[in-house]
Amino acid sequence: MKQIIYYTLVVLWAMTSSCEKLETINEDPNNAQHTHPKLLLKTISYSTFTGQGTGGMFASRMFVNSDGASNEQYYTWDRGNFDRYNILRNVTKMMEEAELQQIPEYTHLGKFFRAYQFYELTRAFGDIPYSEALQGETEGNFSPAYDTQETIIPALLNELKEANEGLTSVSSIEGDIIFNGDPLKWQKLINSLRLRILMEMSLKEGNGSLGIAAQFNDIYTHEVLMESNTDNGQLVYLDQSGTRYFEYLGKYGSIGMSSTFTDLLKERRDPRLFVFCHRNPNAVTAGLPVNDFNAYGGADPTLSYGQISEERNKGYVSMVNERYYDDPVNEPHMLMGYPELQFILAEATIRGWIEGGDPVKAQAFYENGIKASFAFYETYAENYAAYLGSSAVNQYLTEPLVNLTFAATTEKKIETIITQKYIQFYFQSGNELFYNNRRTGYPPFAVGGAVGNGGKVPVRWMYPLDEYNQNAENVEAAVDRQFSGDDNINGQIWLLK
Repeated sequence: MKQIIYYTLVVLWAMTSSCEKLETINEDPNNAQHTHPKLLLKTISYSTFTGQGTGGMFASRMFVNSDGASNEQYYTWDRGNFDRYNILRNVTKMMEEAELQQIPEYTHLGKFFRAYQFYELTRAFGDIPYSEALQGETEGNFSPAYDTQETIIPALLNELKEANEGLTSVSSIEGDIIFNGDPLKWQKLINSLRLRILMEMSLKEGNGSLGIAAQFNDIYTHEVLMESNTDNGQLVYLDQSGTRYFEYLGKYGSIGMSSTFTDLLKERRDPRLFVFCHRNPNAVTAGLPVNDFNAYGGADPTLSYGQISEERNKGYVSMVNERYYDDPVNEPHMLMGYPELQFILAEATIRGWIEGGDPVKAQAFYENGIKASFAFYETYAENYAAYLGSSAVNQYLTEPLVNLTFAATTEKKIETIITQKYIQFYFQSGNELFYNNRRTGYPPFAVGGAVGNGGKVPVRWMYPLDEYNQNAENVEAAVDRQFSGDDNINGQIWLLK
């Protein structure tokens, strides 16, 4: 009897052991279930900070296309995409791994990336999935409800606040390709982004429950902010496959300059024009020097692409500077930089949100922004550095259309500030230049001619078709709530009301 019991125990042990070994065998060593958050951070950072193409510059009257009709140029776009949710899935995974492995700095950074990506989504479409988003794997919820923009934006500001507070106790961050592990620089970017968002809410300034001006002043007074170009939230490109500047842009042989943009710079005698584009073919043939403003020109963006092609063939249209498509590293791409922050602070001062509305302070912020923009190109566009030094910027600041003291009214001062902000967004910060015009109307964008959409500048993108196929009930409810059932590119989102 004892012998039977012994053999039974041996068999049970063997079976248990075999099951454990079988489970071990079934684990794929090449498909790890967990990873260090620093590896995800690199991918997330590159996807977030890299350039976002040329659509915003076509829409904002910087470029014209002579090889075909650009939907952005002619304001005939319709649906956007929800691709940013793919980045957000990686952010979610990074935060899960950070919690599991007890590495809190990645949780704090995750809140920044969440806030940035969700903000870009909501400002493009209006209401979006937020509180129920990204619950497919954990909750089995593949049809998330849409939150209102009115509730999303304050929630995102709170996420950024928590990210800033959390990073105060962090000493370094592994895998950081943006700030080389410096948490203080991340805090400066996070707080500066909070000010960008609050400024975009300026049309809601009269809404006492939001307290926009008070929030802005509190961040400005108490939090760390970017202090120079060394704090720019930017991605520096490398001359390696997959990390080169022009790999996100491609070739631009057919892209010329819009007369709206070249005329604006020529009227202000802005030497950044030499950095941004080529002398036109006629100027090259005539031997005009690089720093001759008469050597540059653009085409009317309201012409048909056939007419633009004719203008180009006449030799009057400047093309995009070749450094943007030939130089493997060119210049960093800023998600948000110090020049933009200074222009935001200048506008906030003019609006009376900070510094008691002191016009001298506003002038200082404004001039700091211009000087920082010149310094950026002096550093990264070395072939043009001779045109961008301190003497050049000081001369530029005296130009009547540039000097802020020449702007007689508050509104004119805001227009002057936003115009300089617009210039420094050339190939920078995605659609930020378009969103600034959407909020303020500056600088004016030409319409008429071949421009579609009834001659109106669109203000949003329509929801992706996939949403109607996969999440119809919720997207239709969002469209009914915001646009009376008409998902269209002219619909007024909450930010604009």
